[in-house]
Amino acid sequence: MTLFMNRIRQIVEDINTGNTKPIYFLMGEEAYYIDMISNYIEKNLLSEEEKGFNQMVFYGRDVSIEDVVSQAKRYPMMAEKQVVIVKEAQDLSRTMDRLLPYAENPQPTTVLVICYKYKSLDKRKKLGKVISEKGVLFESKKLYENQVGDWISSNLREKGYDIEPKAAHMLVEFLGTNLSKIDNELQKLALILEKGTVINANDVEQNIGISKDFNNFELRKAIGEKQFVRANQIINYFAENPKTHPLVVTISLLNNYFTQLLLYHGLKDKGRINTAKMLKINPYFVPEYQKAALNYPMRKVAQVISHLRDADLKSKGVGASNLSQGDILKQLLFKIMH
Repeated sequence: MTLFMNRIRQIVEDINTGNTKPIYFLMGEEAYYIDMISNYIEKNLLSEEEKGFNQMVFYGRDVSIEDVVSQAKRYPMMAEKQVVIVKEAQDLSRTMDRLLPYAENPQPTTVLVICYKYKSLDKRKKLGKVISEKGVLFESKKLYENQVGDWISSNLREKGYDIEPKAAHMLVEFLGTNLSKIDNELQKLALILEKGTVINANDVEQNIGISKDFNNFELRKAIGEKQFVRANQIINYFAENPKTHPLVVTISLLNNYFTQLLLYHGLKDKGRINTAKMLKINPYFVPEYQKAALNYPMRKVAQVISHLRDADLKSKGVGASNLSQGDILKQLLFKIMH
């Protein structure tokens, strides 16, 4: 993660110091960084006066590679550089190889930015190798769920805020791993809260609309602590709000939790630091796993994982065509906690 962020900082620093490349091929599953670099070039490389004649933005569905190359080969007017940006370039994936002749001999006064979202070039093929040699071939990989909490904390620190682990976990659970969506919500918080604020669960609940008491994080905690009444209250809330708390997500998160518990039971070193490292969790949550492990021995954890697989099949209509999502969840909870 650190190497990845350093690469982004280096790209931005090079742009700021005038050390631009003729081609920026921005690709990968995570659109957030593709948009960030592309938008930075669009806003900062040329002055407002220069942009009128020297900055073109295309969309992949509306142009051909030949159109893009034709524009890229032009000379700038009353400026040192021209910028050509192709957004949604994945729509040109079938003909992208036609970019090779231009990539081999790019126009030095053009900065060509290709935004190739949700796909990646094969770096072993000639086009990828040539772009790496002549320009920037940047791959924006999706973060794993266990990395997103740290990303939220880092993002907020840059904005002048801090966040409690529970609040970060609520955001991940509610928004998933979509960094663009998460960043939008963090910007809302930054507009509302004073700089220097340590964002807590109440801030998230009041300003983003995520319940701090009825969510998968609290359900997991209640199950781990064997708080049957509390867990029942939460799943009843889920049953009444299936759109915001889909069963498939709850089952997936519980499966991850009990898989981590199984891994915890197998650890020789169950200290806080090693547990956090091996389970890929924030050290803040380690005591929760330690307590849950006492309530759920290894054999029971294996049984729970089996119950979760059965519930997953039922949620997809296998062997439970007449059961509602709420009923499936109630049956699952009973099997887990008894």
